[in-house]
Amino acid sequence: MAEITGRALHYVFKIGNRSQNSHFFRNILGMKVLRHEEFKEGCEATCNGPYDNRWSKTMIGYGPESSHFVFELTYNYGIASYEMGNEFGGITLKSQESINRAIKYNYPINDAENDQKLLLSPDGYKFYIIPESEPKNSDPVVEVNVHSSDIIASKNFWINLLKMNLISQENKSILLKYKESHPGLRITEIPETINRAKAYGRIAFAVPKAQQQGISDMITEAKGTILTPLIELDTPGKETVRVIILADPDGFEICFVDEEGFTKLSAVEEDAEKNLDKYIKKDPFENASDKEEQKDKEAEAK
Repeated sequence: MAEITGRALHYVFKIGNRSQNSHFFRNILGMKVLRHEEFKEGCEATCNGPYDNRWSKTMIGYGPESSHFVFELTYNYGIASYEMGNEFGGITLKSQESINRAIKYNYPINDAENDQKLLLSPDGYKFYIIPESEPKNSDPVVEVNVHSSDIIASKNFWINLLKMNLISQENKSILLKYKESHPGLRITEIPETINRAKAYGRIAFAVPKAQQQGISDMITEAKGTILTPLIELDTPGKETVRVIILADPDGFEICFVDEEGFTKLSAVEEDAEKNLDKYIKKDPFENASDKEEQKDKEAEAK
């Protein structure tokens, strides 16, 4: 396949407490809820993981998915937490504003390398904050970092097969993009065996529908891993999209969704924030102190 005209879309996080995560992503990181969807049963493409139960999907970010890299918060009803592995390295954001908000809400701030600050989500996902103002004409999301057990094998898969462009390389770390203006995908080799555990994620790209079969054929010919062959996915009341789910040499999941269908599906919902809040109010808190803690945070914000 000569070329893949991919567009970086989102990264998927499995979350436990929706109330705590809503506070973190909205009030600390400063993101906006773009759409919220509820499902009565598991996804055929395992979008919510290997769970055949009621679940929800919340898309959240600094702007519409048509122009920004965003995050999919997947909530499985009845599952309060997930075992964290070592597959995920972190998200890098350019946002002094997030540091300021963390100080305002007394949210824990940790020091990281290169003068960056580290914020941990309620589930333990790492967000590295570059202490610079959020850019007005571009996405504050700089890169997604995931880990590899063999950078040579990863480089061969992501560049030679998936046709991503090598932006930079240092030691055992590579930065990849489909387009220069996109947030980057950084892959870093670690000495440990990759353990995806239960909190494993997924990155999604949009491609023209006409390219999806070529991707499938290419991976099949290379004897790569196709987790979910080309399949049509329905969202109640919205556009049907076609996806194919792959795995890289370490099992990291990659979704290629058709650009034509996804552009319609991902339209921002005007009532997304209210819709999410409506369902959060129905969620049971893990314990009484959790509810009191949330009340204290809301009081401090007033």
